[in-house]
Amino acid sequence: MGFLSLALIEAVLVGALSGLVGVLVVVRRRAFFATALTHSTFPGAVAAVVLGVAPALGAAVFSLALVGVMTALASIRRLGGQVASGLVLTSGFALGALLQALNPNLPIQIESFLVGSILTVNPADIWLTAAMLAIAVIVIAAFGKELLFSSFDGAAYRAAGYRMWLPELLSLVLIAGTVVVAMPAVGSILAIALIVGPAASARLWAPSIASMTVAAPLIGAATAVAGVLASTALGISAGGTISLIAAIVFVITLGARELGARTRLGTARRTQPARSAA
Repeated sequence: MGFLSLALIEAVLVGALSGLVGVLVVVRRRAFFATALTHSTFPGAVAAVVLGVAPALGAAVFSLALVGVMTALASIRRLGGQVASGLVLTSGFALGALLQALNPNLPIQIESFLVGSILTVNPADIWLTAAMLAIAVIVIAAFGKELLFSSFDGAAYRAAGYRMWLPELLSLVLIAGTVVVAMPAVGSILAIALIVGPAASARLWAPSIASMTVAAPLIGAATAVAGVLASTALGISAGGTISLIAAIVFVITLGARELGARTRLGTARRTQPARSAA
């Protein structure tokens, strides 16, 4: 199987996964947390290369540690989740840059961790992404009601006798896992665009969370495939192209929604005097 075929398969899988988990990110308002995590997994991948192990393993271990750190910092009332995410984002990325500077002769291009290289993915990357997608589908199918209930009304969720830590832990682990498997394709920095963009676009039009959960993975997969094809045709970075297309799709979706709303409002204003005269 050629490199383009592998890249397109990975694009479909990582786009669908990012869109699906992106629904949790958008609904639970964890965009800044996801941004911090995408940037802060970079030192884990670098450390893994230094130690001679798989970069995905290092990124996974480091991301889980970061989830614990951010959760602990967010529990401090005077700090909160935004402050915790900001601290982890800057310090994590700085640690990765430091490790890179201390090990200038690493046998791999560190820049690929930042912006990705989907045209060089291998079957192992594809299987890892497929496994993460399957896990995300199973978790959302099994705990979807709890995740949504806790997202929209945390006080009622606790009053009903449920524990808030379970949906929070599940969503954070899914976000972390998505960031890790998306790193080879779109990089640790650009992954946030593919995670948030399709879900945000779907949120603008979807009449329900159920339809948003179906639409976001489809938009994500289509965005990633379009990015791969466009980057191949133009000879530019695939990760950057995918992220840019995700942003463009959101802007077009938002513009179309606003235009539709203004058109409906104008129609209602024109028909109101006619109804009053009648």
